[in-house]
Amino acid sequence: MNSNDLFSLKDKVIIVTGGTGVLGGSFVKGIANAGGIAVILGRNAEIGKQRADEIIANGGKAFSVVADVLEESQLVKAKDNILEKYGTIDGLVNGAGGNIPEGVLQPDADIFSMNIDGMKKAMVLNVWGTIIPTQVFGAVMAKKGGGSIVNISSVSSKQVVTKVLGYSMGKAAVDCYNRWFAVEVANRFGDAIRVNAIMPGFFLTEQNRTLLTHPDGSYTQRGNLVVQNTPFKRFGKPEELVGALIYLLSDASKFVTGMQLGVDGGFTVFSGV
Repeated sequence: MNSNDLFSLKDKVIIVTGGTGVLGGSFVKGIANAGGIAVILGRNAEIGKQRADEIIANGGKAFSVVADVLEESQLVKAKDNILEKYGTIDGLVNGAGGNIPEGVLQPDADIFSMNIDGMKKAMVLNVWGTIIPTQVFGAVMAKKGGGSIVNISSVSSKQVVTKVLGYSMGKAAVDCYNRWFAVEVANRFGDAIRVNAIMPGFFLTEQNRTLLTHPDGSYTQRGNLVVQNTPFKRFGKPEELVGALIYLLSDASKFVTGMQLGVDGGFTVFSGV
């Protein structure tokens, strides 16, 4: 197998949950550019269709389906639509997640009066928004005897990032699930299904843009702190996650499972000193 084939996703049907988000947009383009069929799954039908149309116009293959990752019945319907169109599912990227305002504790807030329901909601979105799609789409991969699942972690699961407690707990749970599920499916299906994670550092998305930058593009105090503690001294660009993603989805990582690949500009290895 030559190096081009090693990283090829030719005609592999790969679902990206959160495919209508900022990072999800880079994921689906990267999959299509590697020859895969990018299935864009998200709640926004209009954005999903726009992204699929754009990929197809550029010579790639894509399909858009609407579903909420916390609603199993919607995911089952999406699965049926995908199987009707393509007959198989080869990969899953659990890109849906992120933060919500109720899961944030501001520095001047009473730490003993935090919004418990908000924290639970943020945690549920990230961990169960990863587990439920895996249950639905992973079963197809197990039945056919092969597939790769890529979960999305965060540096906030490894180091304390102030304010974002609900999100951080959710991503820490994703880390635990990533390892646990990798072992469990290996025990049952051998090397047929691989389960790994990408751990992004700080990338500007619609959810964090106002926290990290001012309208004119300059950094907020929090943005400056992030950059100061990132050895590369900048935020990541969404397309810089694509190489790690293609590696984990392709045959290049055939003997890799239960692992977490950091793409953070050195954030998690820097003490700040």
